[in-house]
Amino acid sequence: MAEGRVRLRGGGEVEGSLRGFLDERVRDGDDLRGIASVQAEISGRCADLEAEIVDLEERLRRQLEAYFSRADAVDELLGKVRDGLLELGSVAAGSSLDRAGRVGVGDGSASKEKIVVEKLLALADEAARVETVRSYAETALKLDRLIGEIEDAVSSSMTGKLRQPPSSVNSEDVRMSAIDGLRKTEEILTSIARSQPHWLRLIAAVDDRVDRALAILRPQAIADHRAVLSAIGWPPPLSAPTSEAPASSKNPLFDMDISTKRHYGESFLALCHLQELQRRRRSRHLGSAATACCLPLWGIEELATPVFLSSQKHFPKWTQKPELIFALVFKILRDLVNAMDEILQPLVDQARLTGYSCREEWAAAMVSLLATYLAKEVFPVLAADLMSSDEAKTSWLHLVDQMMMFDQRVKSMASGPGVLAPTWEEEELQRVSSMSVFCDRPDWLDLWAGIELTDALDRFRPELEDPRNWRRSSSPTSLELEEFKSPAAAGAVLRRASAMVDRCRALPSAQLRARFVQLAVAPLLRHFATVATCRCEEAEGLTALVDDEALASVCVAINGARQCESTVTEWSEDLFFLEMAAPDDSVSNGLEEEAEELRRLRGNWLDRVSGAIIRGFEAACQEHLRNKKQWQAEEDEELALSIPLVSALDYLQGKLWRMEAELNTQDFAVLWRGLAAALDQLLLGSVLLGGARFSVGGITRFASELAALQGVLAPWCLRPDRFFPRASEGLRLLTATYAEIDDGVQSQRVHHLTASQTEKLIKARVR
Repeated sequence: MAEGRVRLRGGGEVEGSLRGFLDERVRDGDDLRGIASVQAEISGRCADLEAEIVDLEERLRRQLEAYFSRADAVDELLGKVRDGLLELGSVAAGSSLDRAGRVGVGDGSASKEKIVVEKLLALADEAARVETVRSYAETALKLDRLIGEIEDAVSSSMTGKLRQPPSSVNSEDVRMSAIDGLRKTEEILTSIARSQPHWLRLIAAVDDRVDRALAILRPQAIADHRAVLSAIGWPPPLSAPTSEAPASSKNPLFDMDISTKRHYGESFLALCHLQELQRRRRSRHLGSAATACCLPLWGIEELATPVFLSSQKHFPKWTQKPELIFALVFKILRDLVNAMDEILQPLVDQARLTGYSCREEWAAAMVSLLATYLAKEVFPVLAADLMSSDEAKTSWLHLVDQMMMFDQRVKSMASGPGVLAPTWEEEELQRVSSMSVFCDRPDWLDLWAGIELTDALDRFRPELEDPRNWRRSSSPTSLELEEFKSPAAAGAVLRRASAMVDRCRALPSAQLRARFVQLAVAPLLRHFATVATCRCEEAEGLTALVDDEALASVCVAINGARQCESTVTEWSEDLFFLEMAAPDDSVSNGLEEEAEELRRLRGNWLDRVSGAIIRGFEAACQEHLRNKKQWQAEEDEELALSIPLVSALDYLQGKLWRMEAELNTQDFAVLWRGLAAALDQLLLGSVLLGGARFSVGGITRFASELAALQGVLAPWCLRPDRFFPRASEGLRLLTATYAEIDDGVQSQRVHHLTASQTEKLIKARVR
């Protein structure tokens, strides 16, 4: 109602306030003696307004009668048009038959038929236009009548509130009449929007008048509903019931008599009907029913707000004990939830507000009010104190813990007793989660993630610095540690990271969860990778990885990286992390970068370990590799393995056994395969292509040494020769006959040697 006035459909205005009227007639106490005349004057004015309304109704009746009389004439004209169309159709059909049955008809018949068809099309267009105009006029008049009745009902309800004594007409009946008219109007508008979307001006005009009616009707309905709530004693007291009284006895909704219950039900239904109308209008305007349950239920909001405000006065004294705030709010939720199921849900179903659960709406309304209080009164204070006080960080973490526990209890209560926990959609989850305060304030989420990371590093750093946690445990505490041969430090970081991931599950938004993981969990894993790299570099710097203990230290770090990488990869494949991925890849769905960093750490240090072992092998058999004459030995000479080679093979076998004991299974397989490839390349470069010439005896010696080298790897593979492809193909070329060579190299199955290498090996043979 703009500026306290209600504009009637007939054009008259009724002052919403009689201040000016009373100021003119009642200036002092003496004028009160003539109050009866003032009352009579007011009654006279009301009678004039009623007479004007009657006159307007009579004018509307006459206009409707005139319209219906004209409608009959229009129907008669349309009947004549239809008859004319039928007659023209028969003429056209007759002329077509005449033309088909006769011979020698001139061009004049075709011209006449063309004229007839053109007239038919013109008449059809005109008939369609007339029908559209008639339909538009009927629809507009019907909507005008409905809107007029709605405005009359709204005006009557407003006039009734100004009268003394009250009107005999029930205000709830008048309001329901207006709501029924609004519902019919919306049905017509929905039909028009589907069948005649180009009638935009008509729809806009009706929407404008409906908006003005709703602007008066909804505040009236809410005000009346609040008056009813006040009359039944709402909000209830916060004190606990006595041991003799049941919990429901402190709920005014259960204590209403039949008359009060009927009155409350009518008031609540009026709000439900208005909300259903509002929802249908939003769906029509947006072209979708996606907003069906986006709006909170107005009637339950009116119950929740006064209850929360009555409890809020206790909150300031519990700033250091937020658990008391959450306990009180949950107590209110639990004590009053039965009324939502038994009293309000049937009313919501009666109003056909589909998709609404009063139990969930009650929880959502209270949680929303609590989240608003936390956002205005609690978090700003803690955020301001973070820079100057360590206690603020502790208080922040304690508050978040309480919010998580509270949300878990609320979700359990909202789903109902004996009901499996539902799968909450993100939008629904935000409504029943106090953690939704972070949705509007992502800067607070950043602060929280920073506090979590700092707290985790403070607790985790001593474990990382303890050398005992970087040794392979002889009695591992978990199957994972035993499987990966991982140090206790890796298990510690994974426990910390897993706990932080579990904490962010309480956030009601996948985008917020992804941000928390990137700000809190990912840096913790990167810190572990940095410490593991530093320990490997320290071992390499001290011994160049020659010492077995240094190699064991590196292997422990590799094992820890393997366990962390494997666990993080499993997390990234979980639905919880997959839901974090944005469609445009603007947000990472987990910890792929950290897993890749751990993978690079393993690969880098496995290569360094392999390089150190190869260098040791080369150093042990350096003299043997430099001796080029041994490959020109006669066939009957002693072909026993040389002492340097035996020493090198013993060194290699010892390192492999030690690495198998120190490394996890997967990385050890990578290591020995890498060693085999490096040894194969060493034999090719230093022996086969090293400038030596091979006699038959030398070829036999090389074959026996290659077999001995392959035998070192025999415990870990069935076909060790497959891991020495270059050396094996080189030996095959050395033992091939000239006829086989003339047949072509491809026939010898040489695939790993280049043409120049093949030619050089063939020339290295001594015949």
